[in-house]
Amino acid sequence: MDARAIIADIRSKKTPSRDALTWFANGLANGAVSDAQAGAFAMAVCLNGLSDEGRVALTQGMRDSGDVLAWDLPGPVLDKHSTGGVGDCVSLILAPALAACGVYVPMVSGRGLGHTGGTLDKLEAIPGLSVDVSEPRLRQITRDIGCAIVSATGQIAPADKRLYAIRDVTATIESVDLITASILSKKLAAGPKGLVMDVKVGSGAFMKTQQEAQTLARALVDAANGAGCKTAALITDMDQPLAPALGNALEVAVCMEVLSGNRAAAPHLHDLTIDLGACLMALQGGTEDDAAQRLRDAISSGQAMARFAAMIAASGGPPDMAEDWHTHLPRAPIVGDVTAPQAGYINAIDAQALGLAVVGLGGGRQVETDRIDPAVGLTDVVRLGDKVSVGQPLCTLHAASDEDAEIAAQAVRSAITIGSAPDQGPLIIERIT
Repeated sequence: MDARAIIADIRSKKTPSRDALTWFANGLANGAVSDAQAGAFAMAVCLNGLSDEGRVALTQGMRDSGDVLAWDLPGPVLDKHSTGGVGDCVSLILAPALAACGVYVPMVSGRGLGHTGGTLDKLEAIPGLSVDVSEPRLRQITRDIGCAIVSATGQIAPADKRLYAIRDVTATIESVDLITASILSKKLAAGPKGLVMDVKVGSGAFMKTQQEAQTLARALVDAANGAGCKTAALITDMDQPLAPALGNALEVAVCMEVLSGNRAAAPHLHDLTIDLGACLMALQGGTEDDAAQRLRDAISSGQAMARFAAMIAASGGPPDMAEDWHTHLPRAPIVGDVTAPQAGYINAIDAQALGLAVVGLGGGRQVETDRIDPAVGLTDVVRLGDKVSVGQPLCTLHAASDEDAEIAAQAVRSAITIGSAPDQGPLIIERIT
């Protein structure tokens, strides 16, 4: 096999054979494929695509580039994944809520891609916490607590771990084939019996139109079910940030509020968490209504918070996170409001532009070697349809310097359109099973 020949085939709009794609995936894992070849491969796939069979072959090859876990636990092993949005921190609430309902959730997650935040980056805003754990430790945390959120270890889909980082810095994120293979290689390697996919669509998503989101959702559902894992997808709105906070520590703080039973802190985030969890649990039997009530009870009773705190402690974080999380999360030195330049209704929000503003503050990566500042970002972000007057805050900005704050404030004002009251659609646009 030859990486150059495989790249040339895709460049010529030919799908390589299953054996060739399997070899390339193994080459990503063992170093036989160079960074330059990996970047060229990603660009060729992004521009010309793969066939349905090629997509499945790449997914399975990347999955099998490392260990595939099997579980023997006294409850179902289930998982969830989002295709990436702004202010999307569902996993931090859903995993412990599911664990409190008797579900086991070994969640292999990713870092930020482009304008979207990553679950692992958010968790690492918590002092002392490490998401890099061995397979035995992943098994122990999952068995003892019911949930673990970790990075892909060297043994779990190592091909994806390498390609994921390269995609982030080569403008090759928005590819149905690469997204499908990336998501499912990690998810299927973790050994779940059920998956729910949150496929985002809108200004803050990689999929900008409903047709694009439907294509991706169907690809994910078909490939995962074809591999023997019961899977459903919800297509959900991302024309505005899901949570009212953007930035790693700031999103963790919102999750802690919700886990404390304060739905009002982020109602859209809370409600989508329940809907995704109910859809996932119903794949194993029972009704979504019953599952949704169990999840609400797990949060309101404090059981989900207890699981989250135990997971944080088991991952090296503070042992008193549930009681004293305010003092543990880092804070930015510059905090101030970005105000409305005119009166009216919040007519439109460019959520991608807001996400990029947070990246510019240091809350994300411009290149893969960048260090993230976990304290920076935005809070109390206005929602579509909110009525504002001149000088009223559009959000509160958290920055490391006055210069960064001024640049970000200009970006925020450009991203938010004030005018007439907008028509608003549902949070959940479509279900695909």
